[in-house]
Amino acid sequence: MQSVFNVNMVALVDGVPHLLTLKHILEEFVSHRQVIIRRRSEFELKEAEARAHILEGLKIAVDNIDAVIETIKKSKDAEAAKTNLMAKFKLTEIQAQAILDMQLRRLAALERQKIEDELKMVRETIAYLEDLLAHPEKILKVIRDEFIKIKERYGDDRRTRVYKQKVGEFSEEDLIADEDIIVTITEGGYIKRQLPSTFRVQNRGGKGVSGITTKEQDAVSHIFYTRTLDNILFFTDRGRAFQLKVWEIPEASRVAKGQAIVNLINVEQGEKITAILTLRQKNGAKFMFMCTKNGNIKKTALEEYASIRRNGLISIKLDSGDTLGWVATTSGTDELIIVSQNGQSIRFSEKDIRPTHRDTSGVRGIKLSKDNFVISAHKISDPKTDQLLSVMAKGLGKKTPISAWTKQGRGGSGVKAAQITAKTGPIVTAQILGEDNDTLVMTSNKGQLIKIDLKDVPTLQRQTQGVILMRMKEGELVSAATVVSSKSVPDKSR
Repeated sequence: MQSVFNVNMVALVDGVPHLLTLKHILEEFVSHRQVIIRRRSEFELKEAEARAHILEGLKIAVDNIDAVIETIKKSKDAEAAKTNLMAKFKLTEIQAQAILDMQLRRLAALERQKIEDELKMVRETIAYLEDLLAHPEKILKVIRDEFIKIKERYGDDRRTRVYKQKVGEFSEEDLIADEDIIVTITEGGYIKRQLPSTFRVQNRGGKGVSGITTKEQDAVSHIFYTRTLDNILFFTDRGRAFQLKVWEIPEASRVAKGQAIVNLINVEQGEKITAILTLRQKNGAKFMFMCTKNGNIKKTALEEYASIRRNGLISIKLDSGDTLGWVATTSGTDELIIVSQNGQSIRFSEKDIRPTHRDTSGVRGIKLSKDNFVISAHKISDPKTDQLLSVMAKGLGKKTPISAWTKQGRGGSGVKAAQITAKTGPIVTAQILGEDNDTLVMTSNKGQLIKIDLKDVPTLQRQTQGVILMRMKEGELVSAATVVSSKSVPDKSR
């Protein structure tokens, strides 16, 4: 859509009204800023010179501190002390007054190094301001730098789009608003998207609200946070990859079951979505990291996924009885952590994994017992500040600093991430918490959904059970969970 509107371009220039062009207005504004910066610099120069003058006097006083104090004590009054200081130490009246304005206790405590450091800094400021006032072209650079700072602090993304092609030659995506979205997928293969504001934050230990109308035995298997214009890669248990735009997923109400995913991507009968990856246009990633349920891992150059056909492509060659379970993009130098349902976990460097092509099998990432399998595998963003959020099937959970894990070589048995008991049930998900993540969204196999402030989730050691995050009814279990930022999750219901 195009809009035409009129603008009154008459303005006062030196008190006289003129009809200005856009260029003329910008030139007048720049001239105005030059005057302002020159006046400001002249004022700052005057202040700096006055401060330097006083510091020079204080430096003389520090160099002769005993004699200065004795002179002050022997003087009859303040005026006599000022005259004596000026005569004896060749100080100006301003310098002498600055010394007298200080209490003897403070005067005796003056540190020579601090005065010299401040004097050096003030002299550098004076030199900079004198040079700035002597070279008008440098004032223009100051104007530019100040505008850049204002842009960085207050600027936002352009809301209008400028096209070089003729009006009408744009895609459907150009009409889609880029907004925050929560996507849910059920075990039965139904998918939907909804705004995060659909749910309000509740206290830890609540029962939640109805989050989806599901068929019997059809619980939510995946819930994740993304944006409308992002690409989503869907990975199946058979190692195939498919791609969709988030906006292509139908939007549905909080209690609606959504649309069958087979209507959106070409999955075969019995094939299940086991991993989802959100791809943004610019995220600096170089590799696709994968982890299977049996603990095998591999990484492949991201460029091998640049073009995904509608019928999908092979992303990994799987061993008999194994399934693909988790995928992430990495830089090639990241650290990774794998967590199993029984609480085993291992932290290792991505450098331990040699890149291979798509249709190849992986290497061992973690050694598991026969009754155990991987429940989560993640890239660690910041080993010093990141935390691991563990959520158990019976509604318990906790946060643990990543620093509690020692980095080791891939392929070992690792260490405990949580104390798994009959009270907790197995780990359902374990997720890395960054600085922006402050809200947890959990859903149960009965369709209940709860949103919790992560500040209410305590930080505990590795070998602990956690606390109640979501109170379960008989037969109810946590089926999925995800973390989001409250900046995109308003605290209100729709």
